[in-house]
Amino acid sequence: MGRKVAVSPDLVEGDVDEGYGKIADAFRANFAAHRDVGAAVAVYRHGVKVVDMWGGYRNGFTKTPWRHDTVVNMFSTTKGVASLAVSVAASRGLISYDAKVADYWPEFAQAGKAEVTVRQLLSHQAGLSALDAPLLLADLTDQETLSAALAAQAPAWPPGSRHGYHALTLGWYESELIRHTDPAGRTLGQFFADEVAAPLGLDLYIGLPASVDRDRVAHLHGWPRAEALLHLNAMPPRLALAALNPRSLTGRSVNLPNDVDAMRDYNREDIRTVEIPAANGIGTARAVAKAYGCAATGGRELGLTADTLDALTKSAVTPTGGIRDKVLHVNSLFSLGYCKPVPHFNFGSSDRAFGTPGLGGSFGFADPDTGVGFAYVMNRLGFHLWSDPRELPLRQALFRDVLGARPQK
Repeated sequence: MGRKVAVSPDLVEGDVDEGYGKIADAFRANFAAHRDVGAAVAVYRHGVKVVDMWGGYRNGFTKTPWRHDTVVNMFSTTKGVASLAVSVAASRGLISYDAKVADYWPEFAQAGKAEVTVRQLLSHQAGLSALDAPLLLADLTDQETLSAALAAQAPAWPPGSRHGYHALTLGWYESELIRHTDPAGRTLGQFFADEVAAPLGLDLYIGLPASVDRDRVAHLHGWPRAEALLHLNAMPPRLALAALNPRSLTGRSVNLPNDVDAMRDYNREDIRTVEIPAANGIGTARAVAKAYGCAATGGRELGLTADTLDALTKSAVTPTGGIRDKVLHVNSLFSLGYCKPVPHFNFGSSDRAFGTPGLGGSFGFADPDTGVGFAYVMNRLGFHLWSDPRELPLRQALFRDVLGARPQK
């Protein structure tokens, strides 16, 4: 894709292909404006890595530099790579998106869920964003306890009538689908490691194994609760209000398991090692971009079928009650584990794009029309639900200045 252009002044290292310099400029600007502590951005196009940059500090307190192999928790950006594992299972005929979940997992039929389809579940339409069972963090390591709690949960709305962001539960339900259909009975994290990360050589994990040097893991920098209140205006107003009420559907959906004190600190070792396939993937931007780049160019390395790829790129099947999100209180579109573009969050070159943003500002997605896989990750957590002001300029530079595609929002 052309000669490499060095972009390594002071805090920023890495390189970009010729013609992608605007992305390097935008990445440097994030550090010049002191908006990032440590971060990385990567782009694959037509299977070739064209952008691979990192900079700042892995730990802002100790001023430990962010290196090429630094990995970081990317929160809900994990959902997209986890759903890619489900797509592999679908391509192998283990799962059909239009089958009923209970066909694979009979216990799931409890509490009025017998007719819920895999497509509805993956598209946040099943009404299962919260769990009433009093789970603790330790329960997440007991597959039978977790499975029973998931199966017993009653929907918060009639499945298919509405949708609402399954912030944490989506990954556990996906894992049960995998576990009940995989001949080896693997969890999603194990299936992902074997069937997605290994074939693509990804430095990306759902449930951090002991083999990964902890000195490579970036420290997440959040905000003290009092200071966080000053940034609520960055969030949609109704979401901010609902999030403050622990009894609301929003509050119950984001405070899982019910061991709230533990879940406030994702720097803890026990949270890094347990499988939370919707929220605790740890890896590099390079790995996320490569995974999405594979999906954007046919998924041959993963054995994705044409039918599966067609399903991922199609427009979302919207719920009968409209696209207002019951949890996030904004208009949203979901399909098969992914977000799809909407007017206020317009990513990629067309509505065939698919991906997921993560809490704090990370984002990864595939754009099949341009053959692009894009990823941005960071360790200073922001407050925007989508299009973080550090990520958005990178994406705009790629699609506006390099690809000449539609405006990004």
